[in-house]
Amino acid sequence: MANYIDGFVLPIPRDGLIEYKRAAEVVAEIWKEHGALAYHEYVGDDLKLEGTRSFSELVDAEKDEAIVFGWVVFDSREARDLANKKVAADPRMAGLIDPLTDPSRMIFDAKRMFYGGFQQLVQ
Repeated sequence: MANYIDGFVLPIPRDGLIEYKRAAEVVAEIWKEHGALAYHEYVGDDLKLEGTRSFSELVDAEKDEAIVFGWVVFDSREARDLANKKVAADPRMAGLIDPLTDPSRMIFDAKRMFYGGFQQLVQ
């Protein structure tokens, strides 16, 4: 059976990367407890290729922002849907989500985050 992934790209202020990383490490464990097979987040290092648009352009990144690219692996879309429901209901997420969504504690601008669920095409 092919896996299913949720993928995302978002800008993070460079001075907020440590706080974001701490929250993401906890979020990763919560997602895995609720069914994710793997959880990955990476910070952009080499984002330009002549003739293409960059992730920086996609999210309209400022000079003081880093680009985070991540994905979460699941057995199937059904497993993803169930895991996402469980994660949303997990009380541990409340304290972690606030810095992501509360404007006074914003780690990143969710309106500039790009997200999607993907079926496997090639492995």
